[in-house]
Amino acid sequence: MSDGVDARELYEALGEYEGTAPHERIVVPWLGRAQGGYRAWLATAAADSAWWAGQGTEPGGQALVWELYALHRVSDLLLPAVGPSVGRTGFPDPWPLLPERAYLGLFTSLGMTPFGDGDTFDPFLHEIVEVEQAGDPHAPAEITEILWPGLMLGQLLFSRAGVRVRAGAGYAQRGVADRGPLYWTFRRRHRPTADLSQGWGGNSQWRTSFRLDYRTPAGDRLNVAADRPIDGSDDLPPAHPNNLSPEERLLTPGERRELLRHRCLLRVPEAADALAGSPGWERDLLPFDWRLPDSGA
Repeated sequence: MSDGVDARELYEALGEYEGTAPHERIVVPWLGRAQGGYRAWLATAAADSAWWAGQGTEPGGQALVWELYALHRVSDLLLPAVGPSVGRTGFPDPWPLLPERAYLGLFTSLGMTPFGDGDTFDPFLHEIVEVEQAGDPHAPAEITEILWPGLMLGQLLFSRAGVRVRAGAGYAQRGVADRGPLYWTFRRRHRPTADLSQGWGGNSQWRTSFRLDYRTPAGDRLNVAADRPIDGSDDLPPAHPNNLSPEERLLTPGERRELLRHRCLLRVPEAADALAGSPGWERDLLPFDWRLPDSGA
């Protein structure tokens, strides 16, 4: 499947490297071993097909969603620093380890295609990094700067482009859309993040599934491997682990959909006062297996 090559090895080698030439010393040799079988294995995830449906029962499919997650952590490690560091005041920050050309070279060598041009904000393609508040509270998000490019693996979204936007407070609030927790993400320098690897041991954390979003001619398909209805289930008791938690139910259906699409909340929730009674509720949300209705509503 992978010819003995894996992204965890690359991630750990980059994280431990203290020299001045990580691209030449670590990335280039790793890429030399990743051509052929490894690249072809990744390509099996490029189309919205049935490959992921058996990930729970077929070792190859399960291994591939884990590997895509590990590779995404490599990308997280290499993205440029933006804004002040969260929780690391006074400490030097080595980001980015690679210049953008080398970063893109790594992932294009694995069959991915970069994107980043254009000024139309699209939450499928763009991650909000910083919000400039527009005077009109109803103004939609408008891209003012692209901070890093995004990457597609065929129809599969691998990583979104990071952007600064100008938006009305009714669309995206500064301090929430750009500084609240970013879900399905391992690390960002400038904001807290949450994914299912956090809190697990050195080996267990790498058994985390990559979120699968596909852009197809028929439309966008979000989190296709998820199995929990985003509005809860009337067929299950409220306390059932596959139903929504009380905190999740305090978010409106629209807020839950925005969180799924943007991977973060855009504004202070309408039920903020009620949620304040559950300290740490943002960290306790588990949107990772939310599934939209078949209609995509």
